[in-house]
Amino acid sequence: EAVAADWMLEFACCCLCRHFGEGSAAEFRRWRDVAQALINGLSKIPTHQKKTVYLCQLLIRIEKGKNLECHFENDQRISPLESALSFWALLEREEIKLENLHKDIRCLIQIQIVAVYMENGYFKEAAEVLERLFTDSETDKPLRVKLATVIKSKDPYVPLLQSFSYSLLITKIKSYIELFMEENETNFLIQAATKQVESKGVGATALQNKPVNVNENHRRNLKTKRRFVLSIILLRDMLGHVDSSLVWMYTKCLLGLNSLQNIENHGDALACGRRRQRWTYKEDMKLKSGVREFGVGNWAKILVHGDFNNRTSVMLKDRWRTLCRSD
Repeated sequence: EAVAADWMLEFACCCLCRHFGEGSAAEFRRWRDVAQALINGLSKIPTHQKKTVYLCQLLIRIEKGKNLECHFENDQRISPLESALSFWALLEREEIKLENLHKDIRCLIQIQIVAVYMENGYFKEAAEVLERLFTDSETDKPLRVKLATVIKSKDPYVPLLQSFSYSLLITKIKSYIELFMEENETNFLIQAATKQVESKGVGATALQNKPVNVNENHRRNLKTKRRFVLSIILLRDMLGHVDSSLVWMYTKCLLGLNSLQNIENHGDALACGRRRQRWTYKEDMKLKSGVREFGVGNWAKILVHGDFNNRTSVMLKDRWRTLCRSD
């Protein structure tokens, strides 16, 4: 059980990272509960799992960062972001090669801890948290002085808080996630999933086809998406009760396709046909509607919820750029 939980925690962390990066709130929460249950089952954190556990806890807290009613610590004064800062400090100890990124994220978390209190009108609490963040008067003294001045102004829209915004913090966290995912491309669960797919022939033809006429970045992205699809198929067989329609919804979303069968049946011809296919007015309207509902960048989600005639999420992104230039 301990070994299996170890594999699942690693996979749950990958899912958390992916859904955090894509902004898929519902799926993030689902895997958050899985990861938290696995972490709670650890009597102590194994050395090789420390980074994984710390990252899960960081993302869980960052996701709730603006909710001051949510508490992760026994001390009710500690906000989600202040709790996240403690796990970021632990992550920093686990690696030293990303010093600049570490410093940027730490600074952004500190600023946003204060900013969130001020946005909610809790200026007294903002002053109190500043004392907790900088117990050593000489530690990051310039930042401490600037934040103290901002708190006295009681203006949550000063340039400092706007320049080092919450959205910038999320962007930096996503950059860190990408590096983490590159270092942890494979795990036992994904390898086992590959064998499972090959033995049962479930989607094997579609997943084994080599990508054609794509650049190196797209090839790497497709490889990553395939690994997640294989893992989901394995989980379906392991857990039994998972709705098969959900499995295929995941599959389509991850590969950025309306139908896996299209790859299997058409191969290169389909890829060529897609490049020649003109965008219709109806597709443009669906794309604009999808962006309004899900936001720019959530191309896979927009693709799943719209009828785009066998296009890919990359095509949606490129078309959106074209529409923006036209406007």
